[in-house]
Amino acid sequence: MFGRSAKPIRVQVLGRTDLGKTREHNEDCYLVADLTRGERAGDSTPRQHEMGERGSLLVVADGMGGAAAGEIASVMATDTIFDQMRKMWGAEREATAQRFAYRLKEAVEVANTHIHSYAKAHPEVRGMGTTTTAAGVLADHLFLTQVGDSRAYLIRQGVATQLTKDQSLMQRLVEAGELTEEEAAQSERRNIILQALGPDPKVKVDLTHQELRRGDLLVLCSDGLSGLVKKEEIGQVVGQGTDLGAAADRLIALANERGGPDNITVIIARFDGEGLRPPDGGDDVGYQVYPLIDTETSTEPVPVYKGSPAPVSTKQVRWRVIAAALLGAGIVAAVLFFAARNQ
Repeated sequence: MFGRSAKPIRVQVLGRTDLGKTREHNEDCYLVADLTRGERAGDSTPRQHEMGERGSLLVVADGMGGAAAGEIASVMATDTIFDQMRKMWGAEREATAQRFAYRLKEAVEVANTHIHSYAKAHPEVRGMGTTTTAAGVLADHLFLTQVGDSRAYLIRQGVATQLTKDQSLMQRLVEAGELTEEEAAQSERRNIILQALGPDPKVKVDLTHQELRRGDLLVLCSDGLSGLVKKEEIGQVVGQGTDLGAAADRLIALANERGGPDNITVIIARFDGEGLRPPDGGDDVGYQVYPLIDTETSTEPVPVYKGSPAPVSTKQVRWRVIAAALLGAGIVAAVLFFAARNQ
């Protein structure tokens, strides 16, 4: 499953971000990094490299919190995840898939702690947070950590498939059968997310995985893109040409043509080379949870809220008081009775 072929795997990747049409400042942030060399891309030009033994890292973060708070949170998220992976994953003696996935999840959790601590120490940005979709690529395998509603899509042979699940109110309602995906996409509550990095001291990171095939294209984006451009359109735009820069520009233009109400960020990566198997029609593509072994759980489980006891009605309280009084009177009467008998 995790073939470590000596044959090369080539990666071509770029990231782009745009203010959109209505926002005054950009609270999105993205990261493109080569973990073998410990380097991050400093601009939005396409980069091509051969996959090293430590893999690659791609991150999209969509900040929130007003004023400059969202910008601070999204930058802290991308910086911390990169620094943690470079430090902790770079120090691992064995470059195994389990340790890679563990370190990626851990890095996101550390980012949450840093953002939360910063907000507590700086009241002017308290409550700030950011979504984070981080993709780690090691050999022929893709690992994804998800917090919030930014997204990852895989495009294989022209077909786009969403790899992540939104941690949002709408996603819950869709899964419960209360809404269709079309209704959720049009809902006024579609931007309500259930968690983000920063607001709470602990966060539950969704860890999934996907085997890569030759010619696969990966798209990470903020909801400024996915909320306006359907996955079929993303698949068509990205899959129809070889120029990743032109594809990214076209996707951003589509979002802006449809109002551009939010910041728009996209990363596109193409994977190729003899180190990857060709696509097979029977391959599983989609949301697939990656189970870490018990000894590699990076944090304690997030506490589950089980609800407070149901409130007691006034009538119930009154009868409980009467019952207690009668019980007390009975005990007193019994004591007096036995005392009288013993005299």
